[in-house]
Amino acid sequence: MLYYQSNLIIPSSEDMVIQTPWLAPIVWDGTFQIQILNQQFWLQDVSIGLVVFATGKYVAFLKVFLQTAETYFMEGHKVKYYIFTDKPASVPLLKPHKGRQMVILEAQGSAHQPNTYAYRMKTISHFSQQRFTKEVDYLVYAHVNLIFCNPVGVEILSSLFGTLHPLFFGFPRKSLIYERQPQSQAYISEDEGDFYYSGAFFGGKVLEVYRLTNFCYQAAMMDQAHHIQVMWPEESYLNKYLLYNKPTKVLSPEYMWYKQLLDRFQEMMINWNILVKISKHPWANANVAHGRTFRASNTLPEIETNFY
Repeated sequence: MLYYQSNLIIPSSEDMVIQTPWLAPIVWDGTFQIQILNQQFWLQDVSIGLVVFATGKYVAFLKVFLQTAETYFMEGHKVKYYIFTDKPASVPLLKPHKGRQMVILEAQGSAHQPNTYAYRMKTISHFSQQRFTKEVDYLVYAHVNLIFCNPVGVEILSSLFGTLHPLFFGFPRKSLIYERQPQSQAYISEDEGDFYYSGAFFGGKVLEVYRLTNFCYQAAMMDQAHHIQVMWPEESYLNKYLLYNKPTKVLSPEYMWYKQLLDRFQEMMINWNILVKISKHPWANANVAHGRTFRASNTLPEIETNFY
C-alpha cells in the first residue's frame, strides 16, 4: 500500500481537539487514513449492522436513507440493514450491493415520543442479545430521517462510540441541555458532563450497544413509573450513560450536520471547511458552500421533527 507517512511535527488539526481527556480519539475528517483502516478491518472480516426504525409516516424517509447508505455507508464491507417497521409492505424494493443484506423486522408504532423511545431501546437491547450478537460484530443505530452525504466508513467503529451534537459542541457544561430534574434517572448536575451527544447516531460492538440500550430502556421505564417526564428522551438517557461509561471513540459534529445549522454558520460568517458526513432533515435542500453535499429530494412530506 502507498500512503502518506504520519507527520509527528505538524498537528493534524489546527483548530479542533482530536482527543478526549480519557484519551479516546475524536474523529475529524483528515485525522485518519481510511485505506489503512479498511485493510485492518478487512483482515478481521468484520460485519456491521445498521439499525433503523421506520414506522408510521416515517416510512417515507426510508428509501432515501437506504439509497444514500448504499452509496456512502461502510463501502466495501459486509453490512446488514435491520429495518424495524410497522409497514413491511411499504419498505422500498432495493437490491443491496454484494455483501449486503436487508432484514425487515416487525415493529410497533406510537405517536407518544417517550413510549416510542423506550420501545426502541427495549427492541434494540432484546435483539442485540438474541440475534445481533450472532450475526454482526458492530452495531450502528441511525435515525431514518438522515441522509448519508459523504463516505462514512470503519473510522467510526470502536467498542462504543457517540456523536457530538452540532448545536452544543464547544459549549460549557452549564449550557448543555442535560436532564436537570434530580429525581430523574437521566439527571446530570451542572458540575458534571463531558460533551453533549446526539441520539441520532451511535453504536459500537454489539455487547456494548446492548448495555447502552438496556440502560436507557430501564431508566426510561423507571422514570415513567414515577411519572417523571424528561425534556429530551432520545438524548437524556444516552448522555447519562455515556457520562459514566466513556465512549472509546467520539465522532465530530461533521457526522451530524443539518442544513439549518450550516446556514446559521454562514450568516455568522464562520469560515469553516465543513465536510458533511450525514445531514438531518432530508426534505431540505442540502446545498452547502463548504465541502461536498448531497441534494435531497424536495418531494418528501414535511413531517414535524425537532433537532434533539
